[in-house]
Formats: sequence, structure tokens, C-alpha cells
Amino acid sequence: MVDDNATHAQEALRQLEGFPEYFCVGVATNRNDAVNKILELQPQIVFIEISPASKKSDLSLSIITELHQFIDILPYFIVNTATPKHAFEAIRAGVSDYLLKPLSQFELRKSLLKFQKTNPAAANNTICIKSYGDYQFISLNEIVYLKADNNTTDFHLQNGKKVTAYKTLKHYEASLPFFFFRVHNSYIVNSNYITRINTGKSLCYLNNSDLSISFSKTFKDNIDTIIRKIAPEYL
Repeated sequence: MVDDNATHAQEALRQLEGFPEYFCVGVATNRNDAVNKILELQPQIVFIEISPASKKSDLSLSIITELHQFIDILPYFIVNTATPKHAFEAIRAGVSDYLLKPLSQFELRKSLLKFQKTNPAAANNTICIKSYGDYQFISLNEIVYLKADNNTTDFHLQNGKKVTAYKTLKHYEASLPFFFFRVHNSYIVNSNYITRINTGKSLCYLNNSDLSISFSKTFKDNIDTIIRKIAPEYL
């Protein structure tokens, strides 16, 4: 969420509460903060305010131009602003949708459905693991965590089974949906299975605390994002 008005940002976040499959990983109030958070957190969707020329703000569509210098695949940008006069300029810049303030849940729902239609991987509920001529289709909701094992990746499932894929953990980090988080060089966890986080011991507990996974300082920001998702009042 990129908006220099905290009240407007909170109003938009309240509308998003009606769509539990989405959550906000961060809010930026200026250009540099926006570019930094997008590069760091790699969100799938970015809501961005375009400030009028009369307003002392550095929020503009040039943020998208700057991002092109650093990443090949940009997030799905949705402009959320008070006037329609920037619509043509926004389309030329590569914005995917243009919504007017105040943001209504009906318009937000249409925009998110449009995102899912143009990004089918975001709505896909299975992953295919190929080994030679064998194709295994696994429900994403059944995956508790992934563990790196040299150049292979072990998928640990909710039913206790383990499936080995002959690709690296980094490969899957880029293709898994937003509720999976890298927490260690060796682990990616499904945040829906996290039942406890102990920051003192650097441990994530999964499956009703039957299993614990270490997280490293390198991925502490991802841990903060998980806590923000599950219990935002504690951050």
C-alpha cells in the first residue's frame, strides 16, 4: 500500500479485511520507502496513490519506471486516487487498474477478481512436482514446509508424507503463493500452519507446536510479516 495519507491507507486496509486471502505486507508514505519496500517484500499487488501536482508529495507513476531498472517482473499495480484525470497516463505506465477514492468493496472485489483472472498462478491451488516421467499434483494447502537438501527440495505434507522434488528451494521460493515464507536458507514454511513463534529461540512452531523450524536473522523481516499477518496488534 503506497499512500502519503495514513487515514486513506487505513480505510483501504479495512476494505481489504473482507478478502482474507490477501493481506498487507507493508505501507509506504513516500517514494523512496515505496521503492525499497517493493524491492524487499516483492508483493503481488501494489495499491498506489497518485498525488496531484499541487500537493507536496513525491508519489507518482515514475515509481513504476524506477522499479523497471531493478526487477523484470513488476507487481500488479492498482491506482487508488481521488481524480480520474491521471487514468490515461496510468495505463501508459503499465498500471493494471484504476480505482477512485473512497474505495468501495464492490470495486475492490472486481479489481481483485481481475487480478486472479490475469494471474492464474495466484489462484492456483496445486503444484506439480515432476520426477522423470512421473507428475505429482499436490494441494498447496497440504504443504506444511519445504526443506532444502543439496540440489533437491523435500515437501513435508500435513499427512506426514514427504515428497522430493529435483529442483532447488530457491526455484520454489519464486513460484509459491504469498502465504509461503522463506525463514531460513534451508526452509520455506506455509504460514497457515504456524501456531507459535518464539523470537528468543528463533523458532517457528507448526502443526499445533508438534514441529519446530529454525529461522535466521537474514529472514527476520519475513517473520515480522507473518506476525503482522496473524496478529498485527503486536507489531
